[in-house]
Amino acid sequence: MANAPHGGVLKDLVLRDAPISQKLKTEAETLSSIVLTERQLCDLELIINGGFSPLEGFLNEKDYKNVVDDLRLANGTLFPIPVTLDVSKADVDTLSIAPGARIALRDPRDDEALAIITVDDIYKPDLVKEAVQVFGADDPAHPSVSYLRKRVKEFYVGGNVQVIQAPTHFDYVALRYTPSELRAHFKKLAWRKVVAFQTRNPMHRAHRELTVRAARQHQANVLIHPVVGLTKPGDVDHYTRVRVYEAIMAKYPNGMGQLALLPLAMRMAGPREAVWHAIIRKNFGATHFIVGRDHAGPGKNSAGKDFYGPYDAQDLVTKYRDELQIEMVPFQMMTYLPSTDEYQPIDEVPKGVQTLDISGTELRRRLRTGAPIPDWFSYDAVVKTLRESYPPRTKQGFVLFLNGLYNSGKDKIAKALQISLNEQGGRSVSLFIGEGIGLDSSEVSLTPEERTKNLENTAAVAAELARAGAAVIVAPIAPEDNARQAVKDTVSHLGGPGGNFFSIHVSTPLEHCEKTDRRGVYASARSGALKGLPGVDQPYENPTSTDLTVDTTSQSVPEIVHSIILLLETNSLI
Repeated sequence: MANAPHGGVLKDLVLRDAPISQKLKTEAETLSSIVLTERQLCDLELIINGGFSPLEGFLNEKDYKNVVDDLRLANGTLFPIPVTLDVSKADVDTLSIAPGARIALRDPRDDEALAIITVDDIYKPDLVKEAVQVFGADDPAHPSVSYLRKRVKEFYVGGNVQVIQAPTHFDYVALRYTPSELRAHFKKLAWRKVVAFQTRNPMHRAHRELTVRAARQHQANVLIHPVVGLTKPGDVDHYTRVRVYEAIMAKYPNGMGQLALLPLAMRMAGPREAVWHAIIRKNFGATHFIVGRDHAGPGKNSAGKDFYGPYDAQDLVTKYRDELQIEMVPFQMMTYLPSTDEYQPIDEVPKGVQTLDISGTELRRRLRTGAPIPDWFSYDAVVKTLRESYPPRTKQGFVLFLNGLYNSGKDKIAKALQISLNEQGGRSVSLFIGEGIGLDSSEVSLTPEERTKNLENTAAVAAELARAGAAVIVAPIAPEDNARQAVKDTVSHLGGPGGNFFSIHVSTPLEHCEKTDRRGVYASARSGALKGLPGVDQPYENPTSTDLTVDTTSQSVPEIVHSIILLLETNSLI
């Protein structure tokens, strides 16, 4: 362990003794393993490098309940966010997870063993209570509540971890510091006061002015400490953001600023998250921390109102100021004054003075349409980076997801659509027909598990092609609505600006599909020779939502293709 700023203690769990690490690595090969999720991976990295100090593992039930109810660990230490390891009932049974068991924790990217957890307990959390207490409401419009509902498994495993190795990163290695490394760097530079700035968005001129103003007011240096783990769905990808941060660092006075990346999985928990961020930045060596308006807020709830009040985060950080041992720097929204060519906090602008602002929505519109972005708002290098990563709609990729029964006409529509898009030009066009990707089986004879796995694979490939600007046509049977939704989520998440997804239900009735089946597939299914055909001995769930519904019994293929082209035109993609 190493001394943290202000007399605190930083629990850095990273092993320095190579023989011990090797011993643990050898042991891990004999143990049952949990392959971590992306969020669990981020959490583990900050547990083992001291970013989550005083945590030494994932919360047991007693600590979890205390954090949810009182923002404190069971021993009374302030810690506002539950950091948990969720597993399924099947995991508990098949991996023999029980108190005292030792389980290897593996990196999902390369299957490397990163740590061993010694199980303290296994417990079933009250996820509704967690949503209400931690996030303020059990409202699926909140991304972390949606995550709890859709992705968190039914059991939590608590216990301390022993480190085998830290996760390996191949991107921006020079900007990735552990808390100990960053504090040593500050000491080497003789930085006694450091103001940390939290961000998950690109930075523009207002952010630069805000942080410089904070540094000068406190006679301090600036740590730009952006999150490069999980953020809010739809956020700008971290590669683009880091290029923006690197460009804007050149605009700081020489020697004032330092850029370092934080592998945090944000919860968007507003006030609680602000307290959490303050603890993390103290561990990384900051003495001051900027908390702005609606800090770490996720936006609007289901009723169209903000989840948190604009200054709730500042109020909660102020409440715990003595325990946090880091000074909060409260800041209002900055606004541009054209008369003096400067930015000022909005509450300090005299009444009647003209101000200019560009909202996030307006910025995205200008990027999408190629409209100019004024230099008073951002820097040329920042705008250039954003335009490279976020081309106008006519240059973005998209995925057309046609689904319907076997012989519904979806394959014929998909092939005709490929020809029409190739005729238009401007993009490469990729076509995926059927659900046999990765298997030798015909799409009509796949098991439900094989269908789901192949749809997952197809979605990942389609997302990457769309990210690169391609038009992607996917035409599986896809009989399950939740699997179709998972494809949409994958494309939206991985596709970046190419995450434009359109669901097209080819609703041709079963009777017509069966009547016109020249291959005799339905006859084989009716006789029992073929198992698992959707519409016969496996249900076909009609989509609960779709962008377009077509039917080959009442529309010709050219008419259907034209309606899809019009859908793309309406969305400014062609």
